[in-house]
Amino acid sequence: MFYRPSEGHGLPHNPFNAIVSPRPIGWISTRGSDGSENLAPYSFFNAVAYTPPQVMFASTSAKDDRGDTKDSVANIRDTGVFCVNIVEYAARDAMNQTSGPWPKETDEFTDAGIERAECSEIACSRVANAPASLECRMTQILQLEGQSNFVTFGEVVGVHIRDNCLVDGIFDVLTFNPLTRMGYRDYSVIRDKFALDRPGQ
Repeated sequence: MFYRPSEGHGLPHNPFNAIVSPRPIGWISTRGSDGSENLAPYSFFNAVAYTPPQVMFASTSAKDDRGDTKDSVANIRDTGVFCVNIVEYAARDAMNQTSGPWPKETDEFTDAGIERAECSEIACSRVANAPASLECRMTQILQLEGQSNFVTFGEVVGVHIRDNCLVDGIFDVLTFNPLTRMGYRDYSVIRDKFALDRPGQ
């Protein structure tokens, strides 16, 4: 099969997300300048640089009460900071609850019964028991082709790691089984890992 996205695929559901998978999930927490809290998962998310450490996530739709975007990007435009919380398998239901198109007044921490903690370097809440949380200062927000497609980049200025996720000095993902996003309504979980030596090193 071959198709041009501009002409449609003719399938019951768009295969694009399923092709580019699995994807890590950035559970983005933000706080508006009015003190309102937001927590939402994004699977167009990744780390993009080592020095300084930087991450990105993309928001690809809008809400009527936020104009051209959603709560996360609107809050980051407002305050310049956000926190990326890593999602473990055990938090799948809570994460899913926070993915709804809730009004901007909704506090997803409270709505989903998630314990929060204050960040150390930025004015924002984080998921208290997340395997890791990355406190970020926004460096830029880029608008991509298409309606409501925004990519937010941030420099990581603080890192929280849950103590039991460190094994012999290594952040060991098998201690918490990261949740990943696939296509459609599908998710996967990492339960195996292996190492490869890079040539020349």
